[in-house]
Amino acid sequence: MGAEQILQHVYEKASNTLKQTVITDETIRARVDYICRCSSNRAGVRLLMSCLLGNLDNPKVDPRKPYTEIGGNDSFSGRTYDERYLTHFINTYRLPCNPTTAFLTPGLRNIDRALTTDIQIIGRPRELYVEALQVLDDVHRKRINAETVFVETVRVLINMRDETLGRMTSLMDSLKRGAGALPLSSEAILNLLEQHIACKNSSRLPVLMVSAAYRAAEAKLGERPLPLHSHNAADLQTGSIGDVEICLIGDDNVVTAYEMKMKHVTIDDIDSAITKISHYHARINNYIFITTEIIERAVVEYAAKFYEETGGTEIVILDCLGFLKHFLHLFHRIRTDFLNAYQEMVMAEPDSAVSQALKEAFLVLRQAAESGE
Repeated sequence: MGAEQILQHVYEKASNTLKQTVITDETIRARVDYICRCSSNRAGVRLLMSCLLGNLDNPKVDPRKPYTEIGGNDSFSGRTYDERYLTHFINTYRLPCNPTTAFLTPGLRNIDRALTTDIQIIGRPRELYVEALQVLDDVHRKRINAETVFVETVRVLINMRDETLGRMTSLMDSLKRGAGALPLSSEAILNLLEQHIACKNSSRLPVLMVSAAYRAAEAKLGERPLPLHSHNAADLQTGSIGDVEICLIGDDNVVTAYEMKMKHVTIDDIDSAITKISHYHARINNYIFITTEIIERAVVEYAAKFYEETGGTEIVILDCLGFLKHFLHLFHRIRTDFLNAYQEMVMAEPDSAVSQALKEAFLVLRQAAESGE
């Protein structure tokens, strides 16, 4: 059986045992469950699955040696198994894992020795790596076989996926049942967005808010947002000029670029924007910083100096919620279209950009707002 067949076999066995653990040793079972459910660091479960898959595909290799740099006949490339097989497997079955390999996380890069229980992997929570290395040691020392651990891992992930889908379906159904009620006012929507952006790890949300505004008002503005780039892709890598890029309908040249900041906008930020504007092949009308922090007057005045130097590009700094407040009242009649567009974009983002907790938080906040709670 090749790696793809092994994964299919494991998934089928896990699907047939969803209600009951396949691990009899309570200590090992608890370790696997912790690794699978550790929400603050999802690298551990991909590390575990990569090593188990490597061992099942070739029983002669040591599951603790997923680095070819270690040498010898019992080492293997965990990253290859992770990227070549696990990524497709995870995406196909929508398992709650990171979308990218575990072997590019800082703690797992550039290791050239076996992942024995005495090795110190730098990462948080530390307990995650301690438990993962212990499970790999348990498999190596034949305390439990690799297939059993793999089946249990996938079983827990399937249950996690179904639990999440169940909660999301329930929340979405609640919103649908209240769809005939009076639409939220512009101020109520603004309050909802303010609550959402106040949640942890919300740096992607301003990008989605501005993009949703243009998506909702596209026909009225005669302008459209370009597809968003990945949340962690650098501008140099993507060739983009901003986090949100706006074009005239029927034209691919950017006329307005937005750059989002969850911190103060600085003079260095302005200088960086000038460089991007100067290298862009067409003239940009507006380069707009959207920030969630206080706007410093000296930086605003510095930005205003470049209008003539750039040949007519205005560089401005706007408060995120202030921008949305003006938009919602200016386009009052499409405020619900905007809210629906924002919800759709939030739900469509990968969990690495907008966490599952943030997605559920928005639905809960919207449900509470629309029910008057």
